[in-house]
Amino acid sequence: MCDRYGCAALPDFRSMNLGGAPRIDRRALLKAAGVSALTMAVGPGLLGSPAQAAASTVKSTHGTGFCNLNLFLAHAKQLAMEDGLELVFVNTPTFAEQVTFLGIGQVDVGLMPYTSFMALFDAGAPVKVVAGGGIEGCVIVARPGLDTPEKLKGKTLATFQLDTLEVMPYDWLKKHGISFKDVNVRYMGSTPEAVEAFKAGAVDWICTIEPYGTALLNDVPGSVMLSDGTDIYGKGYTDCVLAARSSLIEENPAALKALIKGMMKAQKLAETEQAVVLTDLVGTYYKTSMENAKLAMAKQPAVVDARNQTQFILDRTDSLVEMGYIKKKPDRSAIDWTLLEAVIAENADLYGSLKYKAAAA
Repeated sequence: MCDRYGCAALPDFRSMNLGGAPRIDRRALLKAAGVSALTMAVGPGLLGSPAQAAASTVKSTHGTGFCNLNLFLAHAKQLAMEDGLELVFVNTPTFAEQVTFLGIGQVDVGLMPYTSFMALFDAGAPVKVVAGGGIEGCVIVARPGLDTPEKLKGKTLATFQLDTLEVMPYDWLKKHGISFKDVNVRYMGSTPEAVEAFKAGAVDWICTIEPYGTALLNDVPGSVMLSDGTDIYGKGYTDCVLAARSSLIEENPAALKALIKGMMKAQKLAETEQAVVLTDLVGTYYKTSMENAKLAMAKQPAVVDARNQTQFILDRTDSLVEMGYIKKKPDRSAIDWTLLEAVIAENADLYGSLKYKAAAA
């Protein structure tokens, strides 16, 4: 049997108020969940003239991997500020709250696995995918000696519920003729917790993201990479997406466009000034060594334009239905590239300079 245990199970989204009703008391919820708002410290002269000060603020949750790099860098350097937007992070203690806060409207946007987004959408949350996060970078790593799918039977997997990091080992085992019920699954609260559990030998295999996959392979002697996702999904598969509340799309599209443009600027910096970017992010946003970060960065490029991944995202929901997480496959209305396409059209030079970009799908 699949022994699913741990403290990080996601709440029942269908039992929650995900619609347009008045928000619950934010201060009480933040206090109860132990979350905090992290606002970029703005030094003297950074904003220039008063006209360049933020006209609006967008609150966001985020993950931990390199698929979040564009959002992290946009936050670190406040790259949307010249377009009148301040990006504020709401940090949560576990993956569950990262997803839940977007669903209940306590944040405006979130960079999250597309699988988690689909569960919110299926439950009726007024949310849309509006841009990409990153491509590839999901890694299945096992302890020494566990070098075949068959050897994983009865072994304990560290992952996150409803994450692409749960769906990927499900799909990988299925490809090799092994049922997900034949392994034990331990749901973790955060990436650092999962990584430390693997290092300590408390779990046998793990599905994680960069830069932590590279770090484990380098830091745990004899560890084995079983899959980087390309063997089952092909090159360029997406992992995370930028999701937004429908209210933000409808009521303040300029703010969302400024954020997407800021992330596009971040992608340009990441593709051309790797050393500078990692200096800004490693230690504060990524808890890993600079050496591991340099190796991992190329394995999970952050890509804003995910239009060519539309069908891939929708097809992956087959597994979510099989796993019992959603009742039906979401249709194309779950994804709205309208504002992304507007940013691309309005910033042709910036977009044209990017290494990774996609054709409309």
